[in-house]
Amino acid sequence: MAGFYKSNIEYLTEHAISADKRRYVDSTEAPHHFLNADHYGKDPFKHIPQNWYDAAKKYTADTLNKYGTVPWTIQYNYYKLVKAFKAHDTTAILNTSANLGHYIADAHVPLHLTQNYNGQLTDQTGIHALWESRIPELFGDKYNYYVGKARYIENPLTEAFKICRSSFKSVDTVLRFERMLSKSFPADKKYEMIKHGKKEVKDYSVAYASAYNKMLKGMIECRMRSAILAVGSYWYSAWVDAGQPDLNKLIKQPLDETEKRKLQQEEALYKSGKMLVLAK
Repeated sequence: MAGFYKSNIEYLTEHAISADKRRYVDSTEAPHHFLNADHYGKDPFKHIPQNWYDAAKKYTADTLNKYGTVPWTIQYNYYKLVKAFKAHDTTAILNTSANLGHYIADAHVPLHLTQNYNGQLTDQTGIHALWESRIPELFGDKYNYYVGKARYIENPLTEAFKICRSSFKSVDTVLRFERMLSKSFPADKKYEMIKHGKKEVKDYSVAYASAYNKMLKGMIECRMRSAILAVGSYWYSAWVDAGQPDLNKLIKQPLDETEKRKLQQEEALYKSGKMLVLAK
């Protein structure tokens, strides 16, 4: 498996954000990236049935879609990956692996588990990008990304809910610590102009991001490490459940020229700001 995925790292990298891009052309995509767990109460995972049909019977499917479906989306894409492995369909394996990895990573972000996903309800607008982008961009090169061997996942849906529960436990800390820091930090030092591509934009200062990161005591690195292990484990488990097919004949899936041009056009729009990355 390592050889197969490593040989296709370019393809996987290019498609890692395909799930985000789909939100601009598919109105049903957005709920796949989050679960507003706090809509269901202070201890939501005691109330939300894990089985989709049981949950839909209790709350209605419309309610589930309104407040996010990421654990069920992970389950759906897992079985889609099993099917792709069984069919020896290289393109389907890679596309589904990229999508599955995206949703698993989203589920590891605490702010994807709350209605206050960008601090908009508590005058903390912008915290999503601070936690999810600014800090990893500044300090990610010092993170330890070696997380050990993948493990077999017995139940992909149970595991998805376990990930969501773990992320939800950190929501209060993520929001409360930033509020505390904002009150004590010099207001004129909180933001600075930084270069994003060819543009200069206002963003959280290095000093502010560093102070917040220190308060979180390695939380972001920990969630990233957990996400890496989970993605690998889901991929591995899907391969096992598919009967451990021989991947040696499927080693490389090059991008054809048409697909390359399409990805380049999307990337240009993405960087120009015409395709803005939404918090959800």
